[in-house]
Amino acid sequence: MNSVFKLLVPLAALAAVNCSSKKTDPSLPIVDPVVTAPVKSEVAYWLTTSDKSVLFQKQNVALNFSAGNNNNPVIEVDTTQTFQSIDGFGYTLTGGSATLINGLNAATKDALLKELFATDSTHIGVSYIRISIGASDLSAAPFTYDETTAATDINLQSFSIDKERTDLLPVLKKILAINPNIKVLACPWTAPIWMKTNGSYKGGSLKPEYYEAYANYFVKYIQAMKAEGITIDAITPQNEPLHPGNNPSMLMLPAEQGSFIKGYLGPKFKAAGINTKIILYDHNTDRVDYPLSILGDADANAYVDGSAFHLYAGDISALSQVHNAFPAKNVYFTEQWVGGPGNFGGDLQWHVNNLIIGATRNWSRNVLEWNLAADPNYNPHTEGGCSNCLGALTISNSVTRNVAYYIIAHASKFVRPGSVRIASNLTGSLPNVAFKNPDGKKVLIVLNSGSSTQNFNIKFNGKQVSPALPAGAVATFVW
Repeated sequence: MNSVFKLLVPLAALAAVNCSSKKTDPSLPIVDPVVTAPVKSEVAYWLTTSDKSVLFQKQNVALNFSAGNNNNPVIEVDTTQTFQSIDGFGYTLTGGSATLINGLNAATKDALLKELFATDSTHIGVSYIRISIGASDLSAAPFTYDETTAATDINLQSFSIDKERTDLLPVLKKILAINPNIKVLACPWTAPIWMKTNGSYKGGSLKPEYYEAYANYFVKYIQAMKAEGITIDAITPQNEPLHPGNNPSMLMLPAEQGSFIKGYLGPKFKAAGINTKIILYDHNTDRVDYPLSILGDADANAYVDGSAFHLYAGDISALSQVHNAFPAKNVYFTEQWVGGPGNFGGDLQWHVNNLIIGATRNWSRNVLEWNLAADPNYNPHTEGGCSNCLGALTISNSVTRNVAYYIIAHASKFVRPGSVRIASNLTGSLPNVAFKNPDGKKVLIVLNSGSSTQNFNIKFNGKQVSPALPAGAVATFVW
């Protein structure tokens, strides 16, 4: 049984399991369970260690604020300094993820989706997901929503989202039933191939004569999803527009994306009364010239909500560079994979440091890990698509929770949509980030990037508590 479930099983249920064991096998010794009474603590402390000995478990430790004095490093949390609002934390629900989840038996599927998306105290409350418009490389095969045997289909008469009725739409609808307020970001890996310079799913560019048809494609998609009860909060015009080597994929240079947004996509959304946000770029932080050039075009800028980033190249601080140049526009972090089979401790530290802490300290309103689920062989994926993307979940006959599950859980469960980032200082080997929730609760996420257990102080309003954090571990503190 997974540790998060151990944590969430009521003590009465544990006792019932123990009693049942005695009845069914009288040869077992009768040993009453040792139950440690919960201590009184003003600060809740949730921990994941790099060696997996503790996986997202609430610690039974008394952390009560006092005017104590010691020589520990101090992280001071200051609610008077506020930064960006937070939209949420989550994953990409790829086509392959939806297929695997939808293939589970009904009881397991419902329990898993509730565990992921329910916002009550016993689940992790994922609040933001990304989906693909048509296939991503983690679909079983490439496709778009306008496949036609004709040379062209400018009026989009062949447009249909019916390919999603088998898995994606049923899973999305179950998620929305659990959490109607979840934000959904959608983006294409490619335009329909008849619109492209090479007539292929892989690579090529969007032909200028089809810019209008492609803008209409987005409009029809958003309207079709709305008809299914699914509101698309935001789109990006192209996933990884500078990576035409994936399957599917499409090259879209900055000038092309800028022209498409200001001349076609933005005006079409406005004319159709569509409020879905347009977020540009959706690629690595090493090319901030891409979003900056489009944001610097006043005509394109008027239609754009902000910029989205991945971190396969560059540095997370680039998000602040874009924010500082255009502070009225938002910044998002929309994808980062874990390469299988992975290194739990190393992946935990890198992702928490660079994404949960790094992206939000650099103005991101969200953090999304890549694929929600894969099977034990990293399937499904397209031919030429990612062949070792480790899902947050591995789904076969059972469900295994991997490192990305815990990375996101440490934020999603506690930092609710509408929270704001607040000030906290960096000290020693304790990178951290702090938030204030709409209900007034404060959340501090801390990583110990050092090689030994670190005692430190959390200072708030002149008083402090003094937790200890094992080497390589991540903790969330809530008060």
